[in-house]
Amino acid sequence: MSERPYVLLSCAASVDGYIDDATDQRLLLSNDEDFDRVDDVRASVDAILVGANTIRQDNPRLLVRSEARRQGRRERGLPESPIKVTFTARGDLDPAAKFFTAGDVEKIVYCASPAVDKCRDTLGGVATVVDAGDPVQVTAILHDLASRGVERLMVEGGGTVHTQFLTAGLADELQLVIAPFFVGDTNAPRFVGPGVFHHHSANRMALAEVRPIGDVILARYLMTTEKSVVA
Repeated sequence: MSERPYVLLSCAASVDGYIDDATDQRLLLSNDEDFDRVDDVRASVDAILVGANTIRQDNPRLLVRSEARRQGRRERGLPESPIKVTFTARGDLDPAAKFFTAGDVEKIVYCASPAVDKCRDTLGGVATVVDAGDPVQVTAILHDLASRGVERLMVEGGGTVHTQFLTAGLADELQLVIAPFFVGDTNAPRFVGPGVFHHHSANRMALAEVRPIGDVILARYLMTTEKSVVA
């Protein structure tokens, strides 16, 4: 068994690097053709991870949409959609969120140690709650997912989560979609925040693919020539 899953980061951003604007309405960065591509990627992985703030802000379902793809997973002996994963420092998650209520799939919440009791009281009936250290250790999450048979993990954000994986050198692939417009608002969330990144001018990512998808562009980067192992 591998010590951690293959980690694929997926994100859509404006030309100037924003993943949303500062309004209350969700900014649509992609298009229907790319949403279908993302659905295909979801169908190919064992688990999908988003941060707790993404659940609170966007209320995503995180399910495979295509019936053909769900059927394909069933034929391979898999659940219709991948395991849903999140992590939280405070345990402030609503059990009525679509993350927990949509889809008959396993849900796992990794909590910081001080919030474990709160998480279990609130979410114990709708998700598996796991102590992931204080503060939450991403390496601990990956080790635990590997022990549960997760070989491919798709990380869908948000920006804080992407920053944690990238600064820790725990991403194997980045699929970045660029939308053909600017946001230009410093109050809006960005793809990543400040940090010391594993990849920089002297350690460049490998460009594996560039593809137009309607009016957006997919850039696919590989972070490692072979999968790194958590120390």
